Amino acid sequence: MRKTKVVHLTYDMRIGGTETVIKNIVEGLDPERFETEVLCIEPELGPFGQQLQEKGFTITNLHWVGGFDLKLIGKVRSYIKENRVDVLHCHQYTPWVYGCIAALLTDVKVIFTEHGRFYPDVSSWKRKYINPVLLKFTDQVTAISKATKQALVDYEFLPQRRIEVVYNGIAPLIKDKKAIADLRQEYSLPEDAKIVGTVARLDPIKNQTMMIKAFANARESISNLYLLIVGDGEERNTLEALVEQLNIRDYVIFTGYVAKPVNHIALMDAFLLSSLSEGTSMTLLEAMSLGKPCVVTDAGGNAEVVKHNCSGLVSPNNDLDGFSQNLIKTFSAESQTFGVNALTRFESEFSCKKMNDSYIKLYDA
Repeated sequence: MRKTKVVHLTYDMRIGGTETVIKNIVEGLDPERFETEVLCIEPELGPFGQQLQEKGFTITNLHWVGGFDLKLIGKVRSYIKENRVDVLHCHQYTPWVYGCIAALLTDVKVIFTEHGRFYPDVSSWKRKYINPVLLKFTDQVTAISKATKQALVDYEFLPQRRIEVVYNGIAPLIKDKKAIADLRQEYSLPEDAKIVGTVARLDPIKNQTMMIKAFANARESISNLYLLIVGDGEERNTLEALVEQLNIRDYVIFTGYVAKPVNHIALMDAFLLSSLSEGTSMTLLEAMSLGKPCVVTDAGGNAEVVKHNCSGLVSPNNDLDGFSQNLIKTFSAESQTFGVNALTRFESEFSCKKMNDSYIKLYDA
């Protein structure tokens, strides 16, 4: 019996949420039943692509030049025909447009997965007329959260009944106790320090400005509170200047980019996510897999992942006072079960196996 040939069509395989999902699916499918490849429309392969290649998976780049590229449609169509593709799984909007058009009048089944939205979300008159046509030639649409699904309805003019929610899933992180102790020493953190932190690119969309201000407010109630910011990006200088302005430099640590921040997350007593927009945050799932209570904004899928007053605390989007109060509340007696609840919720809803099983059902169908 011939294996089902599944090809993931995406921008590239750099490090990010979409790429992590693709990598987890590719590595998680049964090789006895599925033959899986990745087709990137952009020229850059990326670290995840290199890792998959080293494991024997085929990764192909098509060198898209930007704009509407008719040649790219021809390249994707040739790939589909030459490689006898059964399922073309398109990740994000632009790959879906090219993949769907390229698959016309072939036997390939098309799946479109939306991984997140820009902030603020916008639409266009072109999509109002084009997307319903593309949908006629698409076998399944999935979204990584209910919020993302609603955005497809509101801004992409796709009917709710055609969209299935499949939450992101990851393998649980495994911490190293010695490495955690070494980090505590490296950052000169006192034994009684209460440590909150985040792992994210330093970008306006992540709203770390509000997070830092909320931390400064919380320190007025919790004097031994420290903030660990793991990541780098265009906002770093601005954020460091804010820390100086608020006179909290001794309590905020900027680590820069860390390739594998598992032990940094494990060092935290609570994980913070202050984003203005999210799909299903991978770092949020990573923190939950380590049993960390989470303080998040009600952005995108955050409130679907973190159950308020159960596995963490959710404040309105961009609400400085609400975020500050939730940060303080995380260390109250009534919140002591949040970490255990976070781990339980992760295991039941956001495991890599659960996500892969959902996509396997779609591929089989």
